[in-house]
Amino acid sequence: MILAGDIGGTNSRLAFVDVSTRPVRLVSVSVFPSREYSSLDEIVAKFVGSSNLQPTAACFGIAGPVRNGRVEASNLPWVIEAKRLANELHLDKTLLINDLEANAWGIATLGPEDVVPLNQVTGNPPGNQAVIAAGTGLGEAGMYWDGSQHHIFASEGGHTDFAPRNDLELELYRYLRARFGHVSYERIVSGPGLVNVYHFLRDTGRGKEPQWLIDQMAHSDPAAAISRAAMDGKCSLSEQALDLFISIYGAEAGNLALKIMSTGGVYLGGGIAPKMLPKLKGPLFMQAFIAKGRMQHLLEAMPVRVIMNDKAALQGAARCAAVNSAG
Repeated sequence: MILAGDIGGTNSRLAFVDVSTRPVRLVSVSVFPSREYSSLDEIVAKFVGSSNLQPTAACFGIAGPVRNGRVEASNLPWVIEAKRLANELHLDKTLLINDLEANAWGIATLGPEDVVPLNQVTGNPPGNQAVIAAGTGLGEAGMYWDGSQHHIFASEGGHTDFAPRNDLELELYRYLRARFGHVSYERIVSGPGLVNVYHFLRDTGRGKEPQWLIDQMAHSDPAAAISRAAMDGKCSLSEQALDLFISIYGAEAGNLALKIMSTGGVYLGGGIAPKMLPKLKGPLFMQAFIAKGRMQHLLEAMPVRVIMNDKAALQGAARCAAVNSAG
């Protein structure tokens, strides 16, 4: 039985997974609010202790760069060490991988019902693939195609420099540079990023902020409140923010597709994309995705799909553990 983890800045999901079945079977799953715990070790001990199961292998996908079996989580005050977790779990080793790497491993476990296409591309063209996921942060990963299988690799592409495409985005860049210094795509294409975009539009006089939305943002997740108001058509300022967010999301997905040459397709993971699927299916995302000048024809031939299965990263972490323990 494999212990798998999908560790994000908002929630940490743990599961015991049986990988001997097709599709893989999640035997036991729990979700823990990450910031209510002092460490991943505390969450793992609580989950394993309550499950009465002993893992034979373990892998955790974590938001942040993994170096030498150690992660300083990007959006949490945690330092996670593979060796320490292995000792606690009485295993020879545990695997730590980037959370988007886990998403990429999970793609092979998904069925047709787990994804929704954003464009119409005939068949399943071969080649490299890419995964991009907006959530608490912005994650990116790639899958290199060697002619017979995909080899998965992590990146920290979400932290690359934001490239404005027009006067409005130049103004947004200057606004964010004054606040943060370095302006990455994650400062825009993420939950906190949507709030940044909303504040920019508000502070530059592009709409009136309703009191009811101010109250909602103060007492709940502000990004979710902005998104709901936009999706429901209740606030023009929120609609403008979401439209700008989606366009920049599409532009960066296209950038990633070009850099990885992902002729085999681009997948949108994370918790945000499924919640705003009707907007993603509109024209803004794909228009921005393909708007790469002479390379437009290349991008038009790449399938773009939204991952709807919120267990993809868990299943991917389990698959990674299974492949590595078998090897």
